[in-house]
Amino acid sequence: MNVRNRNHATVTGRADGPVVMLAHGFGCDQNLWRLVTPTLEHNFTVVLFDHVGSGKSDLSVWDPERYSSLDGYVDDILELHRELALGPVTFVGHSVSAMMGVLAAAREPEAFTGLVLLAPSPCFVDDPDTGYRGGFSAGDIEDLLDSLDANYLGWSGAMAPVIMGNPERPELGEELTNSFCRTDPDIARVFARVTFLSDNRADLSRVGVPTLVAQCSSDAIAPLEVGAFVHAQIPGSRLVTLNATGHCPQLSAPQETAAVIAAFAGA
Repeated sequence: MNVRNRNHATVTGRADGPVVMLAHGFGCDQNLWRLVTPTLEHNFTVVLFDHVGSGKSDLSVWDPERYSSLDGYVDDILELHRELALGPVTFVGHSVSAMMGVLAAAREPEAFTGLVLLAPSPCFVDDPDTGYRGGFSAGDIEDLLDSLDANYLGWSGAMAPVIMGNPERPELGEELTNSFCRTDPDIARVFARVTFLSDNRADLSRVGVPTLVAQCSSDAIAPLEVGAFVHAQIPGSRLVTLNATGHCPQLSAPQETAAVIAAFAGA
């Protein structure tokens, strides 16, 4: 298998610069980074890719068993890293990809100079027993997944604007809706369960590479308490709260997002 083709990987930017690897979240593809990439390309080698089942990845290799947990995606990331042979990278994971980065760095820390966890959530479900607030009750998540199963296109149209936030800029929510709608519904159902049902809280303490937790000032999907929890659990991590709102700051505030990534990766 050609790993690079499998994930539709592209490498741009400065060939002799530090390497930044950008990973998208659920329902999206590498196009989500298009407003951030031009800034990073001046000083960094930029690696973009699509998770299998998303964008222009090779859909023929999607396997519901392999991708029924984050481990399948982590395997892909590490295989792609080895295939490209670019040395240690700063991995920027958005949303669910942030936890893929956590798992990958815990497994092979030598592959990473650092992690940027953008709007991360290790667990979306509240845990009353421990006082953890993920933002959703177990019933909320069950209803969300039932709605997705029943009418994926309708769910996409309703949820994408909520995830994006910034209601005064409806074009952003429309773009995310269109991205969701380009995803095969059967693949989206599996990926949604991986995204919203995974619990990686216990994995955070295993991260041993420099880590920046970048949360948005208002995010319906990953509230501020979640970013604070991630920061507290990862030894030596830094926490920054962006002025950006919503769950996709690379679209709503690309300059601020690019600047935070560049400052961390450049250091």
